[in-house]
Amino acid sequence: MPVQFILTKLRSLKSEQMSEPALKRGFASDNNSGVHPAVMKELLRVNRGHVTGYGDDPFTERARDLIRKELGDDTEVFFVFTGTGANVLGLAGVMQSWNSVITAHTAHIETDECGAPEKFTGCKVLTVDTPDGKITPEMLVKHMHGFDFEHHSQPRVISVSQATEMGTVYSPDEVRELADYTHEHGLLLHMDGARLANAAVTLGVPFRTFTTDAGVDILSFGGTKNGMMYGEAVCFLRPGLSGGFKYIRKQGMQLASKMRFIAAQYIAYLSNGLWKECAAHSNRMARELQKKLREINGIKITQKVEANGVFLIMPQRVAALLSREYFFYPWNEQLSEYRLMTSWDTTSDDVSQFAERLKVILYEND
Repeated sequence: MPVQFILTKLRSLKSEQMSEPALKRGFASDNNSGVHPAVMKELLRVNRGHVTGYGDDPFTERARDLIRKELGDDTEVFFVFTGTGANVLGLAGVMQSWNSVITAHTAHIETDECGAPEKFTGCKVLTVDTPDGKITPEMLVKHMHGFDFEHHSQPRVISVSQATEMGTVYSPDEVRELADYTHEHGLLLHMDGARLANAAVTLGVPFRTFTTDAGVDILSFGGTKNGMMYGEAVCFLRPGLSGGFKYIRKQGMQLASKMRFIAAQYIAYLSNGLWKECAAHSNRMARELQKKLREINGIKITQKVEANGVFLIMPQRVAALLSREYFFYPWNEQLSEYRLMTSWDTTSDDVSQFAERLKVILYEND
């Protein structure tokens, strides 16, 4: 091969590399992180030969078995593509259009699913105000009326997030109290477990301790925010609830033809403690970030740091300048409150550099 051709090719490759954007780790979302190498390895492992599509394959069955091992033998597992899909279709499986679902005003199904629960179930979403993202039975009382009265939407589901969107975590006893209250009124308890692993690490207990054993009926079991590429699992924890869900999943455009590639991720995730390793690191980085921020005058932490989220108040001008270098989201612009999320690949250097830059900008604009 001519030397000149080689030199030209090398210059071209160098130019392409230089034109790529800088991939800087930030604190906007645990969805922004990459895929854990162990998950990628498992995806490559299953990427061989032909297997039956739509979930009738040994990899998908293995993944279902692993989830049942965590949640209980009676668990019925259905894989879907997205967290919104898991929440919406999980609710659709147990609701009619005249029903309502009651949740926190901060819940993902209320604030970040573009009205999908209402659109695809036809139901009404009712909210309760909560200072920390957690619901208590006392908060639900105002919606516990109008039963069997055709002029009112009929309450059917209470939905909680674990960990919550505010970075707080329900204890098993708190979940059980909610489940008891829910079932006493003839309702079902749904749990959005997008950050289920982070909650489990914080509590130091198995998943089923605060799900199946605590009375949860339907679980959206996520892993995308904790090292997986994509995919979620809708888990019906009480026998007989799944009904015609396989048809609902198909109509909802969430039935994967090559389902082994969702299943493979759960195989990696639930084998050898990967979920725990990733979540423990993410939670640890959040605590480290909290500690660094508390050392800065003019910064106020607004929520308990119980998972991998840190909420803080800082001057809006400071936030605007800092956001030119780091990507993060405003949470309550009226309060100048912002959300920072750590992930499985966040490093101590990431935390230190962010805190130091915040400190410099804050002092320069004092």
